[in-house]
Amino acid sequence: MTADDLQVWTSGLDALFGRVAARFGRVEPRRQARAYMTGLLAPVERKNGWQLAEAAGDAAPDRMQRLLNSARWDAREVRDDLWAYVVENLGHRDAVLIVDETGFLKKGTKSAAVQRQYSGTAGRTENCQLGVFLAYASPLGRALIDAELYLPKSWTEDRARCREVGIPDEVEFATKPVLARQMLARALEAGLPVSWATADEAYGMDSKFRRFLEQRRVNYVVAVPKSQTVAMGWNGDTRADTLVAAAPPEAWKRLSCGDGAKGPRLYDWALATVRLETDPGYQRRLLARRSLAPNSKGELEIAYYLCHGPVGTTMNELIRIAGARWAIEECFQSAKNETGLDHYQVRRFDAWHRHITLAMLAHAYLAVTAAHAPKAQAAWSASHPQRSVVCC
Repeated sequence: MTADDLQVWTSGLDALFGRVAARFGRVEPRRQARAYMTGLLAPVERKNGWQLAEAAGDAAPDRMQRLLNSARWDAREVRDDLWAYVVENLGHRDAVLIVDETGFLKKGTKSAAVQRQYSGTAGRTENCQLGVFLAYASPLGRALIDAELYLPKSWTEDRARCREVGIPDEVEFATKPVLARQMLARALEAGLPVSWATADEAYGMDSKFRRFLEQRRVNYVVAVPKSQTVAMGWNGDTRADTLVAAAPPEAWKRLSCGDGAKGPRLYDWALATVRLETDPGYQRRLLARRSLAPNSKGELEIAYYLCHGPVGTTMNELIRIAGARWAIEECFQSAKNETGLDHYQVRRFDAWHRHITLAMLAHAYLAVTAAHAPKAQAAWSASHPQRSVVCC
């Protein structure tokens, strides 16, 4: 990095922290928060309390731990500033809100919400915490903008255990789709420009989640299981896989849902209108994605998506939204690798949200910096056209 690049990088970080500085009230936590964010962005191997303290020139991690555990500041207020920063720099009317979860492997039983549970990140049941996240993806860039720690019933039914890690008595059990709806509601009420939402089948199969989006006029493409029941009007209801199995060969079209590490993500796609009874001007459809190569069982894998959007929305547009879900996976990977999203060593409920919020803010800074860099803009223009990333 040249001296000029370093000056630009530093001034940009100063401007960003200037947005949130007032949230920390006193001088000491304000300075410590600035040092914490600088450490998250620094080339530090493990961005835990000890190494962040060392990067800041502190002899011990006490100040870093105090910032997360006992200093007076509200992580949700900082997230308000995060949203404003993301909208100002990455906001676009074609943006997509993406819901997904990620796991954080943990040892012991004392950290808030930890238990043995399935983690898609690990691909198996592990002792871990699960965080439900919301990402904002637009033609200008993508960033994580909100998160909630999932509290299993084993925790919410033991209030004494909750109090030990600072979980307020008023925080009750909520499913992951409910947490997702809460975050989406906050984002929409804040006025984030957005046209679509997408999520995997853990959320897409929840009818209340889908209806929530419809009521707020947010179009969606959400994954559903093959057993999903779809309404066919006068012809009754049927399973998604049954409907797709009857599709004629000419219904399938080979298209890309976006560029991956190895080039275009090509699949065969088919689309059916499954129900016309919806709000005027809107329609529901079923989108199917079929792999090009057979799996280990010799079968072509098929994924299913329920879609709701304006009448006349093209198949290419629906495929673009389905492919947008990969953006949050990329956010998880970069935030964990570059801003220490999973490097924390905290047990308290509020401390988890504080670290995650600062890590998301640092990650958003990198996303905005990349979006404003000429090389990044050229790369985006070449591989992500504003209107669609699929071929006609």
